[in-house]
Formats: sequence, C-alpha cells, structure tokens
Amino acid sequence: MVQAKILTDRTKGKINRAIYGHFAEHLGRCIYEGIWVGKDSPIPNTDGIRDDVAAALKNLNIPVLRWPGGCFADEYHWQDGIGPAEQRPRMINTHWGGTVENNHFGTHEFFRLCELIGAEPYVNGNVGSGTVYEMQQWVEYMTFDGESPMANLRKANGREQPWKMRYFGVGNESWGCGGNMRPEYYADEYRRYATYVRNYGDNKVYKIACGASDFDYNWTEVLMREAGRFMDGLSLHYYTLPTGVWKDKGSATEFGEAEWFTTLKRTLRMDELLTQHSAIMDKYDPDQRVGIIVDEWGTWYNVEPGSNPGFLYQQNTMRDALVAGINLNLFHHHCERVHMANIAQTVNVLQAMILTEGGKMILTPSYHVFEMFKVHQDAEHIPVEIESPLYTFGEESIPQLSVSCSKDAAGKLNLSVCNLHHAEGATLRVELSGTAAYSAAEGRILAHAELNAYNTFAEPGKVQPEALRSIRLENGVLTAELPAASVAVITLSA
Repeated sequence: MVQAKILTDRTKGKINRAIYGHFAEHLGRCIYEGIWVGKDSPIPNTDGIRDDVAAALKNLNIPVLRWPGGCFADEYHWQDGIGPAEQRPRMINTHWGGTVENNHFGTHEFFRLCELIGAEPYVNGNVGSGTVYEMQQWVEYMTFDGESPMANLRKANGREQPWKMRYFGVGNESWGCGGNMRPEYYADEYRRYATYVRNYGDNKVYKIACGASDFDYNWTEVLMREAGRFMDGLSLHYYTLPTGVWKDKGSATEFGEAEWFTTLKRTLRMDELLTQHSAIMDKYDPDQRVGIIVDEWGTWYNVEPGSNPGFLYQQNTMRDALVAGINLNLFHHHCERVHMANIAQTVNVLQAMILTEGGKMILTPSYHVFEMFKVHQDAEHIPVEIESPLYTFGEESIPQLSVSCSKDAAGKLNLSVCNLHHAEGATLRVELSGTAAYSAAEGRILAHAELNAYNTFAEPGKVQPEALRSIRLENGVLTAELPAASVAVITLSA
C-alpha cells in the first residue's frame, strides 16, 4: 500500500491554465484537412473550420493555441494569408513534405478558430526569413485600433475591430530551423525585433523569446544574461523519444515492455530540465517574472507506415496517455516558473488530440487525459507528501507513481495519479491534513489491458475514461485501487 498525505491548507501557487495550451502548425494534415476544410466542403464547418474538431477542442477548455509554427513560422510571410482567398499566393512548405499550400488559412481564419474554441491566440513571428518591419506590421495589423496603414488594411479585409493578442513569440528554434544562430547572436536579434513588437491601446503583449532545445543550458544562460529584461517568457522544447535517437525513434504502436519503460523514463527528465533551466533563470530573475514556456513537448515516433514522412503522422496509445499525465503533473509542480505549455500537436501530427480521415474523427488517449485534467486549470497547487514505490525494469528504476493535487475555486480537491508500471497495480492510501472537511469522492480512470491500445476509425471508443469505482473516503482517509498503466483523476468535495 502506498501512503500519501495531501496538505489541504497549504498551496504552492496557482496552476496557470495556459499550461494546458496546444500547438497547431502548418505541418502535414494538422491545419488543412484536420482543422480547415474550406467553406465549400461537404464536411460540416463554420467559416471553413470543421465543426466536429472545433467542438471537441472547445470541450477541452483549451486556454491558448500556438500558430503558425514551429519551423513553419520562420518561412511564413503573413501578408500571403490575408485578403480574398482566391487572390492569395500559393507557397511551398519546404520544412514539411514540400507540399504546396494555398494560404486559405491565415490570420483571420486563425483568430476565428480561437473564437470558436474559446482559446487565446499565441502567434509566432518570423525572425529566420522575415524582417523587423514585417513583424512590426503584423502586430499592428492584428492589434491596432486607430488610423494606420495596417489597421486600414485589416478593416478592408473585413475585420473592423482589432483582436486581442496577448502572446507573441519572437522566432522559433533559432538555434536550428529558425536560423542556426548562436545564442549571443539571437539575443541581440531578439532585442532588436522585440523592440518593435509594440503594445497598442490596452493590448499588452507577453513577449516570448526563443529558448533552449532540451539540455542546452548555455543557451538559457546567454539569453537571460543578455536579453532577460526584455522578455516575459523563454521557450523550452523537449520531445520524448523512446530510443533517444532521432534517426530511428521507434514505432508508435509496435512496442514492448522495454520501450514502454524507456519512454516513461525519458519523459520524467522533464523534471530535470525544468529544475536546471529554472535555476539559471533564478540567477538573473530571482522574482520569477519571466516564465518558462514549454511550447513544444510530447512524444515523437517514426511516422505511421505508408504515410508521408514529412507529415509526422503517428498513432496515439495508452503509452502517450501516461506521457501526457506525467508531463502535466510535472508542470503543476513547477507552476511558479512554468507559465505556459503547448503539446505538439493538436490534430493529425505527433501526439495529437484528434485524428481525422475525410469526414471521420476520433479522439486519442491523450485527448482524454487533457479532458480529465482540465479541472486543474487556474486551481491552487496543493502539496502532496508521498514516497512512491520504485518501478524497476532490468537494472533501472523510476518512481511508480506520478501525483499532483489542486484545489479549485469551489474548494474541491482534484488529485491526478499516473501508475507508470506496465504490470503492477497500486493501492493508494491518502490522509487529508488541514481544517477543510471532505465527505464525498468520485473519480475517473483511463486504462486498458493492452499497453499499445489505441482508438481507430473502426473502434473509436476502444480507449476512453470510465468511472473509478474502487474509491473510499472515510474519516479523512482516501483509498483507491489503481490498475497498472493507468491515469486517474479523483475529486474530493465537502
């Protein structure tokens, strides 16, 4: 039996709802076919945006959506994506598959998508192949309420009032696909570009600098030292690769217990990354004003057999559900520094929430984790004392349980628990310390007998949450039985 204690009268800070953000890049079938089908499509849509996808995303309470990339952002020239659709120039997506895009999904369509799903927009600007002037014009086009060339152009294109746009990224992966820059060079470029990302009216921009790829701590050191005072957030990218090798990342669905274990072990390294990058940031920003923005995270496998290798299409199993739950719990634990996170990516790409095929749509195990965990958004992070048993495989060990807890505005406690072990269940016994009294408990569980279980268009409901029936709450003590390889959320109320 695993003993734990929830310190109900203490808090470690607020879990920013933006931690539950998402990422939609012009990559493969994420935008075109996944989100955008066009106004003339037989697939039911609103202004060209798929109704089924929009409804499913709205159900997640998505707080923020990042667009247009990713690597695509640094080859995207925003004026190609405005005005009458038939007059927009076509472009080659050189990063992702060499496909030709018609630019029918642009600035206006992105903001319409955000309106339909209730998300705040996070726009990523072009530093790699763009200019300061181009970026300045885009911000003016989107947010200026007055008389100016860009505001007038927006109005001529059918949008009288400016949009609210809080989050803006100044470049993407500038150490790689965004320009192969040294940190010293990018720091100066960031300072120059960010100067012209202006606040118009009451629209205050949260400026996000391009941060490190996983363990590049020198990049964080240089950026914070040279440009920290000019930014509000610093990004961090980390993908879970089962093999740790980019050339052969392993299959999304054909794996055994060893690959299960190594994937979860590599996922847990997110804690190390957040701790080490935070420590560097603390040297230059002890008040923790600048947030870590984990705007690309998730699993990355070899593409599904027979699919375009540039489209990064992969299936999504119970293994991905555990990766999602572990990462979200870790973001909670680092909520004082992590201001936002954006899983990659929303539809049909990498660790997607949704997969589509023509007019059909399915929800993935990762979608269900986000739906279960949405109770944590903007809640107070409550400490949990626990000594997890070890999950040992071969000569290596990791904690068997990943746990976090929060208290919502109504005073309810929400406890999220991931059992990482591929074969062993766990009995959890949790004491509630503090003055608040809780008398009712209910929960949901996502689990399956097969580690590689996933939903298909033939079996769309194979993996989905069910009621967790093994819960008891008596005299301030919660007990629950957690099956192997599962994700659970338990809610306690007065």
